[in-house]
Amino acid sequence: MNVEECIKTRRSVRKYLDKAVEWGKIVKILDAGRFAPSAGNLQNWKFVVVKKEDVRKKISEAAFNQEWMENAPINIVIVGEPDKAARFYGVRGEMLYTLQNCAIVAENMMLVANEVGLGSCWVGAFDESKVKRVLNMPEGVVPYIIIPIGYAGEKPEMPSRVELEHTVYIDRWGGKGQGYVAKGYTSFAIKEAIDNTRKALDKVSKKLNKKKE
Repeated sequence: MNVEECIKTRRSVRKYLDKAVEWGKIVKILDAGRFAPSAGNLQNWKFVVVKKEDVRKKISEAAFNQEWMENAPINIVIVGEPDKAARFYGVRGEMLYTLQNCAIVAENMMLVANEVGLGSCWVGAFDESKVKRVLNMPEGVVPYIIIPIGYAGEKPEMPSRVELEHTVYIDRWGGKGQGYVAKGYTSFAIKEAIDNTRKALDKVSKKLNKKKE
């Protein structure tokens, strides 16, 4: 599976099979998170892997009773350390960069989960203080994202996506022009295709003219 295919086939899975996940796959997912980029390469994150059923149940309750979460055999809680970022980047590091760092970690993990044949889902709706109590977290760390992981018990359809042409601007807000994107192709690609077609037609035309001569 190449990167593009992995991105486009990833789905948010909320139903899981009653099947244990090989620990080697979880390690691979965690390692993908470790290799995520971070502001100043601070890597100000920690990962809590929740395996026990009773703890998963408490996590799901803390996530506003999203009961489906406890059916995933693994819950990975991505925890940020905002104080580390604050030392270098002040309030912006504490409030924004740490969250961004953890978000990139989550995407890495979910893509690799898809690659190794597992389903996952990004969960951001939960009571932080309750999750901290359940996992006995110290002061100064913040749970940002929970990722339930397991063998998928469903195959969600591809959700609708806004067309690229309605998402991309060039050089300024609302800017279009030479780099305009249409139906997944830039104008440069379209121009190249038109030029190649013209060249091919010119060759055919020259051959036909020679025959007439």
